[in-house]
Amino acid sequence: MPSPTYYVSTPIYYVNDAPHLGHAYTTVAGDVLTRWHRQRGEKVWYLTGTDEHGQKIMRTAEANGVTPQEWCDKLVGEAWQPLWEHLNIKNDDFIRTTQKRHTDRVQEFVQDLYDKGEIYKGGYEGPYCVGCEEYKLPGDLIKAEDGSELCAIHKKPVELLKEENYFFKLSEYGPKLLEFYEANPGFIQPESARNEVLNFVRKGLQDLSISRSTFDWGVPVPWDTEHVIYVWVDALLNYATAVGYGADQARFEEIFPADVHLVGKDILRFHAIIWPAMLMANGLPVPGKVAANGWLMVGGEKMSKSNLTGIKPQDLTAHFGVDAYRWYFLRAIAFGQDGSFSWEDFTARYTSELANDYGNLASRVAAMVGKYFGGELPAAIADGDAEKAVQDGLANAVTEADRRIGDELDFQGGILAVFDFVKQVNGYLTEQEPWKVAKDETPEGRARLATILYTAAESLRGVAVLLNSVMPDTSQQLWDSLGAEAPLGSLAEQRVQDAGTWGLLPAGAKVTKGAVLFPRLEEKPA
Repeated sequence: MPSPTYYVSTPIYYVNDAPHLGHAYTTVAGDVLTRWHRQRGEKVWYLTGTDEHGQKIMRTAEANGVTPQEWCDKLVGEAWQPLWEHLNIKNDDFIRTTQKRHTDRVQEFVQDLYDKGEIYKGGYEGPYCVGCEEYKLPGDLIKAEDGSELCAIHKKPVELLKEENYFFKLSEYGPKLLEFYEANPGFIQPESARNEVLNFVRKGLQDLSISRSTFDWGVPVPWDTEHVIYVWVDALLNYATAVGYGADQARFEEIFPADVHLVGKDILRFHAIIWPAMLMANGLPVPGKVAANGWLMVGGEKMSKSNLTGIKPQDLTAHFGVDAYRWYFLRAIAFGQDGSFSWEDFTARYTSELANDYGNLASRVAAMVGKYFGGELPAAIADGDAEKAVQDGLANAVTEADRRIGDELDFQGGILAVFDFVKQVNGYLTEQEPWKVAKDETPEGRARLATILYTAAESLRGVAVLLNSVMPDTSQQLWDSLGAEAPLGSLAEQRVQDAGTWGLLPAGAKVTKGAVLFPRLEEKPA
């Protein structure tokens, strides 16, 4: 049964370095999704955070001459949390896996599995990628020119490790997982990701090493402190510990399990196989959905610090603005597919869709209401077929955007539905030519002009609501420009499913021409 709270999580990000566009892409998507559901009037919980244990963190800290905890504290305080604030991310919690509220509960969870006979002691030898913090199977490796084996994701040599470990009986959960996938076809998205997981599980699962004994930066195994808990087991449990597992049962039952885990496709197996198997083993409910986004590509390579293709989000927000940044990646790339970033594409879309189509529409409507009606929104006198078409267009945009963004996680499709309506309103003004109608000072002419401008302003009222989750600052600017707050209340109070109800913006609203929503871009910085 779903919990009373719509619960969305991002991965908790590894803090071996500062965040790049790929991290921000997933986190902005989660923010848009949760803002959308809040604006539906639902109770929402949005979780993000940082993964701070493991060998990679330990080595990075050593290379920088500090302790692992000092390194994590520095990166979280100076890079990760400030970036989410900068990008207007409204997460409800930020969990760090070094926090006691997490580590204590991780030990309890693993101890429960051990007591149930789900964990046993053994040994393992095989190739290990420190970047992935994962033992690799032969199919996960590629050959270098010198014949050495590389991680297919990081393109770096794997290490051959042999150590005594504790193992979780993951192999026993293959049939249960396949049965669950069959009964819940929407659990893994997109379809290509679902097919990948199904094929992997059908080949047979190996038991999972859930401890490491060759280093000590991690959560100690409670019954054998010579071992630390494998960083992925530690990390996955954040989704439970952050919402009260083992500490606040009422809160835990209200929020858990997650409705949506947003993940990168390179960590899909952990979330779609290991995580539900661990929950099944401990008698806990499994998530509603694991949605894997594609990779952001630069020059044909996955964007990452290790591949030297990481780009700081601030490099883009300084030029395009935060709202345009939030809009661009979700509009330009279909969620779940790989997508290439280029400065030129961002510039072209910003100019065409944001500045020319949307921003110019808002400016023109406010200017004409100011010029012809002294800034007071006139009443529509007589709607004709052209106005009915616009009204239907808004209703259709609301239905389409709500389904695509709120239900299907199709951010691109939802945004395009709104911008198709923006184009429709621009076309309506072009056809109706209010600047020419304004020359007719007869009562009939004034009535026609009033109807045209009311139709355009009311359309923008709906657009402000629909784009509030994606571009909250400029949506608020538009809301203020339309004088909507005094009669209708705050923008956050507007229900997205009601945005298509025509006639909500009352005649007499004080319309003002504020700052340009999307200013003309300066030259690209050198």
